[in-house]
Amino acid sequence: MVRGIRGATTVDNNDAVEIREATQELLQMILAENALSTEDLVSAIFTVTPDLNADFPASSARAIGWELVPLLCATEIPVPSGLTHCIRVLLHANTTHSQSEIKHVFLRNAQALRKDLVRLDLKN
Repeated sequence: MVRGIRGATTVDNNDAVEIREATQELLQMILAENALSTEDLVSAIFTVTPDLNADFPASSARAIGWELVPLLCATEIPVPSGLTHCIRVLLHANTTHSQSEIKHVFLRNAQALRKDLVRLDLKN
């Protein structure tokens, strides 16, 4: 069955290396927390806030072996009170986990987005 898994993280600067490292950390943690491999992945949609344009999060995913996973990047809606320097992902994966067993991952300042889903053992 296909499940959606949410994740988000932030970076301090609009810097390609920071975006790449933060994106890869987020994706690897989502896979580990949900016992997934790249073979389980159906697709991923990334969004970044308008202040991040130094690199594509999809490039970061491809660099860690997601070459065959359909990926899409977009710009997040620029809500004036929204979180800045934020990378979000909606990952679709084949899994036997129930919806309540899915572990969503929110790192760094992105923990403020979904405090109800932030796990205490993942807080940075």
